[in-house]
Amino acid sequence: MEIIALILFVLIFIFILSGIQVAFVLGGLSVIFGMIFVPDFFSLLPLRIMGTMQNQVLLAVPLFIFMGLMLEKSGLAESMLQAMSRIFGNSRGGLAISVILVGALLAASTGIVGATVVTMGLISLPTMLKNNYQPELATGTIVSSGTLGQIIPPSVVLVLLGSVLNVSVGDLFKAALIPGVVLVMAYVIYVIIISRLRDGIAPPIRFDDDKGSLKDLILAFLLPFILIIAVLGSIFAGIASPTEAAAVGAMGATLLTVGQNKFSLPVLRDVMKGTTHLTSMVFLILLGATTFALVFRGLEGDRFLVDLIHGSDLSASMFLLMVMIVVFILGFFIDFIEIIFIVVPVVAPIFSAYGIDLIWVGILLALNLQTSFLTPPFGFSLFYLKGVAPPGVTTAQIYRGVIPFLIIQVIVLMMAIFFPQLLGIT
Repeated sequence: MEIIALILFVLIFIFILSGIQVAFVLGGLSVIFGMIFVPDFFSLLPLRIMGTMQNQVLLAVPLFIFMGLMLEKSGLAESMLQAMSRIFGNSRGGLAISVILVGALLAASTGIVGATVVTMGLISLPTMLKNNYQPELATGTIVSSGTLGQIIPPSVVLVLLGSVLNVSVGDLFKAALIPGVVLVMAYVIYVIIISRLRDGIAPPIRFDDDKGSLKDLILAFLLPFILIIAVLGSIFAGIASPTEAAAVGAMGATLLTVGQNKFSLPVLRDVMKGTTHLTSMVFLILLGATTFALVFRGLEGDRFLVDLIHGSDLSASMFLLMVMIVVFILGFFIDFIEIIFIVVPVVAPIFSAYGIDLIWVGILLALNLQTSFLTPPFGFSLFYLKGVAPPGVTTAQIYRGVIPFLIIQVIVLMMAIFFPQLLGIT
């Protein structure tokens, strides 16, 4: 039976890599194997599915998605970038620093990587190229800052990881805050150093006037900060659960859009359609993953893996390293949602058996998945930016530009693995 469980696991990856829809692969193969090999499968499956659908933490997913899409429609990113550019733009590398900081603020406001990378690419990349920024630095800055939504809370990735690992989402948010800030600071320091060492790579910007700059600055940053504090502050203070805070964020994003005079029925319709589409995709995969987990455990696959790891005398640190490498490689080929719902439920019991802190594991997985978003040639963020980049920007330039930021990302991941106390994780 254990061998059959491993055959199911391998077949799922084969079919996913062949291009078949993940939700149908997970659910379809699991149902077939469950019908044949798991006693009382159809008696157990409805209970598992209803248990998943009644998980209130997962309500935060559509609410955070709604918040992110509504903020995207509000024009918030454009107004923040304009205001930030007036502060830093007159120094070398100032526009790139502005892009990083705005990307971090958008990550803290939306938590959706694809939306942030596309939005920043459309708004900032033409401006950076027009001001004679090196294309490699411009593209690397945008994809790396846009991907911060993977780790900076409130992050959809952390919500899903919290649900799968069965740990507090609020605790994951708290643990992810310092690593996210460290990444932002490391990106900014790199831009400052490289713009000083290589003259002309990131020239300063000259503005003809400062008319309205103070007003723009207040409008661009005050309201988003209030929204971020309302969402994260209510969670950290214990006033609201992540689900309740997500509802506050969704309402706050709507009010912010109204305040920017960008709200209309077509905008609301587009946001609701986008939220429904993304939420349906996530929950279809989640239901398939729930079915897979039921069958895999019914076939005693999890017990087999635990016994196998213990029988091989693999240390906890070596097992952790092995999982990190596997997740990193899988991130080239399949989406982070699929990795969370397929791989994490399988390895979580083994981490528990080793006595490893699952909050720490969640942060490491989030950082790892963020790294895979940036890694050539298959990083999803690179594809997002290439899709909206001007014709003169080549794929090779995007690949070269992201390498320094990828190195920074790997260094922070290594710090989180070997020195978690420095990042406030444990």
